[in-house]
Amino acid sequence: MKSSHEALVRISAITLLALALTGCRPHDFPQYPPGYREYAYVTNGGSGTVSVFDVVNVRLDREIAVGQNPVAVAASPTRNEVYVVNSGAVGAQGSVSVLNAENNAVAGTIAVHRAPVSIEIDPAGELAYVANSVSNTISVLDLNARREIAAIGAGEEPVVVRIAPDGKTLAVANREAGSVSLIDPANRKVRAVFEGCPGASDIVIVPDSTKVFVACSAGHQIMAIALAHAEAHPAAPAQSIAAQPDRLEALLDVGQAPVHLALKPDGGEVFVSNSLANSISEVYATTDEVGGATLIGEDPVRGLVSSDNSLLYVANFHSQYVAVYSIDDGKRIGSVQVGDGPAALAFSAAGHLLFVVDSRSSDVAVVRIATRSLFTLLPTGRDPNAIAVKSFKLP
Repeated sequence: MKSSHEALVRISAITLLALALTGCRPHDFPQYPPGYREYAYVTNGGSGTVSVFDVVNVRLDREIAVGQNPVAVAASPTRNEVYVVNSGAVGAQGSVSVLNAENNAVAGTIAVHRAPVSIEIDPAGELAYVANSVSNTISVLDLNARREIAAIGAGEEPVVVRIAPDGKTLAVANREAGSVSLIDPANRKVRAVFEGCPGASDIVIVPDSTKVFVACSAGHQIMAIALAHAEAHPAAPAQSIAAQPDRLEALLDVGQAPVHLALKPDGGEVFVSNSLANSISEVYATTDEVGGATLIGEDPVRGLVSSDNSLLYVANFHSQYVAVYSIDDGKRIGSVQVGDGPAALAFSAAGHLLFVVDSRSSDVAVVRIATRSLFTLLPTGRDPNAIAVKSFKLP
């Protein structure tokens, strides 16, 4: 009789738990159509692997061996592929591993140059640009043929390359040179170089492709550059066009050691993670004005703005917290405890989950956006450092 009672209690508890989870599910986990797949890919620098997480079921799917010291990852916007940058041994030639997202296996490897550290995919998904930090070059990769088709000279130690939304400019941050190279992707020539940005470390380009912002991490400024464009002459017919060259627009004072820039999806503001100042700065993109600084946490290194432009999430590396900043209210409104050493962030495709890569505890924290609370921690390989999310639907 006692065992029957205990069994009934257990069944009742399980039923209540299932009902509670079912009640939460519409908030936290969308109902996906048949054949829908979504994965988060995390590079593990110390393991030479990529951890693949099933976003639909919120679990570790598998770990894939890639090249030595993977440091960056990007998902194709047009095909079911993911590209992993393998930096290799110190000063050695690196590579890019091509992952087939449908079966999560390595589909190919593309050789690049020494110490590649970042990758950018063009909007058509046809070309990739890889910054080779020791070779001082940008590799141009044909993703159809899976090979390098050109190498463009950059400044000393290029660490980040970004392509403008209109496809007419590549902007490169050269950390050791303290400069920014602007490249014309059509002819693969450097068309302008701007110096005076010590420790250039990150770049954002506004949605209308008119302006570039660059973080100067060895100082306390960010650089604003107006990009070359064609402009109708006010006193002439519409056919009469005057070319406007690239020009330095401003050097803006922010906090000490600005290491990362987060752009609002609408392009209105740029949020600067000031690593040594433990703060973020808000920059108005159209006017180049700094709206002020807010203490945000210990060693902020990465920011990410929600798709509705309302919230900024900031990874504070020397802590176990991601801070939450209300953009409309202009203040920090809370934080979420994650693992140790949060270093990279990504939203799920539907925006209901935030994935936080914790570099010191070697895990990924999964945060519910609806409640801004930790859902679970999932294990990675050693020294995880970057993340990309890919979603698609199988036929």
